[in-house]
Amino acid sequence: MISWLTRKRSSDPVQLGLALVVSEPQPEAPLTRMRGEPGPRRRLPVPPVEQCTADSAPTRLSRDPATFLAVLHTLGLRGVSAVRFTRNRRTMVSLTGGVLRVHEAFTDAPREVLSAIAIFATTRTKAKRLMARDVIVAFPVPMRPPTRRPAAQHADDEPLAAQLTMLHDQLNRRHFGCTLTALEIQVSRRLARRLGHYTPRSHTGGPGEIVISRRHLRRDGWPEATHTLLHEMVHQWQDETGRPVDHGAGFRGKCRDVGIEPAATRMITR
Repeated sequence: MISWLTRKRSSDPVQLGLALVVSEPQPEAPLTRMRGEPGPRRRLPVPPVEQCTADSAPTRLSRDPATFLAVLHTLGLRGVSAVRFTRNRRTMVSLTGGVLRVHEAFTDAPREVLSAIAIFATTRTKAKRLMARDVIVAFPVPMRPPTRRPAAQHADDEPLAAQLTMLHDQLNRRHFGCTLTALEIQVSRRLARRLGHYTPRSHTGGPGEIVISRRHLRRDGWPEATHTLLHEMVHQWQDETGRPVDHGAGFRGKCRDVGIEPAATRMITR
């Protein structure tokens, strides 16, 4: 399988075109004539004929895989028997068993990008494939942010969640100067090995989400749960200040500032 991954996203809200674009005919330049000389006959404009040739590939294609494949063939594509359109958020183009999988946004791609797809799928030269990859990845692909349902919470755990939400507000005031977004903390009965987790805004489509394990609360007590909540709040701070959400040097430094252990995992003494 030949493919590559990209996290490149575009903020372009324009919907993808579904039809061929036909250029408007240019008006003819006016002719000068002598007085009394009959003027030229006016001719009705003739619309241009659309042809799928290598020199005149359309700038927009219908989302018909057969039509898309035919255009790629005119651009030099070989060894591909079918095209399938995808909405994959990471893999833009891949080739497996003679089937070319292409993100549907490329039906709106210009000729040079379509040529790059044909080169990528056909050539066996690494340098040419890398050049084609750069052209394809540079093409802006509109992406909708992923939406994620809030963590399921048992009705009996709502009092615990309310206490954690109040604790989040107190810790926000004490350690972050009330700069973090107020969140309703969720309690999960599904977290078995993890003590808690933070889901970034880019994955929720709204504010971030902090979930704490119910088992952790019942087994290890509130002091340890407070430590876990602060850990996840540091991730929230990373997310809301534009930093990478990770356990790198910035994370460790902020953990020391708020007085917790700067580690991705920790041992709990019972």
